[in-house]
Amino acid sequence: MAELNVQPKKNNPWLIWLILAVLVVALIFYFRSNSSNKSVSIGSDSTSKDTSALAAWDNVDWNASETSYEEITDTTISVRGNKDYTIYGLGENILFNVGDTALQASAQYQLKQIAASVNKRYKEASLAVYGRTDSTGTAGLNKELGKLRAEAVKQWLVENASINADNITVYSKGQSDPVASNATPEGRQMNRRVDIVARAQK
Repeated sequence: MAELNVQPKKNNPWLIWLILAVLVVALIFYFRSNSSNKSVSIGSDSTSKDTSALAAWDNVDWNASETSYEEITDTTISVRGNKDYTIYGLGENILFNVGDTALQASAQYQLKQIAASVNKRYKEASLAVYGRTDSTGTAGLNKELGKLRAEAVKQWLVENASINADNITVYSKGQSDPVASNATPEGRQMNRRVDIVARAQK
């Protein structure tokens, strides 16, 4: 009787190495594209990658004198500034529902006034949109909330005020640099705001 010699099927080790190599290459491309597309760093105050653009906004005087423009008739809009720039401020309660990042429909009235003033006084201006929060919650969450709200305002300006997106730098101040004390409800409300700074092109 013939002897039946059955041996186990040999694995092809080269196939396993090929699959591993493809996975490694895919992971490298994934992480490289993610890091280049990442718009915000938690350690940074801006979503812009241009460090020279960031430096231009470092010297904003948040205690600049209050001023008034005839085109700004809504009293919920604060206007301050100097000969170089104007700071248009709006409270979070005007722009957003509590804890939300989508603009309220009613906020369009104030944003239209700000956009009209920017287009009148700072044609082709460079803008910076600063998102601010109170100190409720963690610093990281507040940083993200400030960023998302500033981005929402930027998007509105691009879509409704014909302002070039490349001319707008977005900053998230989060809970840093409060304009009032976070120890009181009134102070926390003042700190929940978005500021739009318009600077003439040089």
